[in-house]
Amino acid sequence: QVQLIESGGGSVQAGESLTLSCAPSGRAFSSRAMGWFRQAPGKEREFVATIRTSGGFTYYADSVKGRFTIARDSAKNTVYLHMDSLKHEDTAVYYCAADPSIITSQLRNPDAYAYWGQGTLVAVSS
Repeated sequence: QVQLIESGGGSVQAGESLTLSCAPSGRAFSSRAMGWFRQAPGKEREFVATIRTSGGFTYYADSVKGRFTIARDSAKNTVYLHMDSLKHEDTAVYYCAADPSIITSQLRNPDAYAYWGQGTLVAVSS
């Protein structure tokens, strides 16, 4: 059983920064992509960013492009989401996701990811 463990959430003021981390635990795990999604109260889960483990290609939602950076430490098999210039509308539960066989056209689709973390809350006050 693969579990993804997120950390780094919290409460910040608008304009501040925060970094989330996600690492797998349990059995040995190799992913084709690791990413982040978020879900605000009353809204559907939405894509934030993802990174291909081969080649390091990154993909971002338009709403976070230029403010968020996704990165991966291959030695630790850990993915990070560094969030700058946070806005109140970034408030959500952030989920880490990973999949061993996802294809490029599905990277922004939450239904295409097999493994998920429990989520970590990011609250941004204006």
